[in-house]
Amino acid sequence: MFQAILSARRSIYLEMYIFSDDMVQYDFLNLLKEKAAQGLHIHILLDSLGSSDLGKEAVAELRKSGAEVLFHSYYLFHNHRKILVVDEKSAFIGGVNISQRFRFWNDLVVEVRGKKLVKHIIRSFAKAYVESKGKDKGILSKNKPIVLDKTRTWLIEHFPARRKSTLKKIYKENLNAAKEYIILVTPYFAPKRFMIKALRRAVKRGVRVDVLVPQKTDIFFIDRVNYFYMFRLAKYGVNFYLEPIMNHAKVMLIDSKEGIVGSQNLDFISFDLNNEIGVFFKDEDIVKRLSEILDSWKKNAFLFNRNTYKPTRFDYVLSPLIRIFAKIF
Repeated sequence: MFQAILSARRSIYLEMYIFSDDMVQYDFLNLLKEKAAQGLHIHILLDSLGSSDLGKEAVAELRKSGAEVLFHSYYLFHNHRKILVVDEKSAFIGGVNISQRFRFWNDLVVEVRGKKLVKHIIRSFAKAYVESKGKDKGILSKNKPIVLDKTRTWLIEHFPARRKSTLKKIYKENLNAAKEYIILVTPYFAPKRFMIKALRRAVKRGVRVDVLVPQKTDIFFIDRVNYFYMFRLAKYGVNFYLEPIMNHAKVMLIDSKEGIVGSQNLDFISFDLNNEIGVFFKDEDIVKRLSEILDSWKKNAFLFNRNTYKPTRFDYVLSPLIRIFAKIF
């Protein structure tokens, strides 16, 4: 991503949940300032909550250099998407935020090339741009319908505030269609009821279900929620692989035939409150590469043992509260 920005000649569109000015080896802030000063069209969309640590001085410097910086703020709804589009020719979509504290986490990003595919991503960026109250006519003009092409890779857009919630439909259809195995990767595992039911049905019909979750996340109470749901679903035959280092990737792989990589976590916040984006693909080479990555992660993980884990009173209080809050939305 850094190299792509470094090579940019015309434009940079960056949409990020967390953007900090603490990067050392990859100093995105100063690189973007340099590119803006060179006259490139740079538009940056940040979430007001996720990027709250970005200092006012840093924002002012970006704007002074010529970059447009907008913050998404919409009640309980947040922009959790991570997109980078360079020169309208290549794009990056995945789970990676820009901050020094994420540098050593496992994560996953898909690079998309080709004008037809990237055009769809630019249109999606323009939709978020409108939500962030952007006024640049060039970007606004890109928010228009595109004739669908016959590509085998397409975009998953999720805008709950607009009532355009596609994640449930896509996950439900794919989990119910699985015949051999399902692999899910998520840092935060607090699945909605439909997903719990879908995973249980999959196990019942003989589908192997593997879920990769970090042994410890960056948030203590989320660890408790993760383990509580693992404890519940392991009872029905779902396999949980605990990774010793933090994995922030968001993945679904079905039968070595279809894959999804995006910004969405498997919790009600992503499904009901956050703007999210992902890439859904069937291309054999891409699916094979994804499978290889997941296999390497599984080799460094260990299976969760339900018999040696005992939920605490705190778990029995916290997790039901999470479920109740999820039902509200």
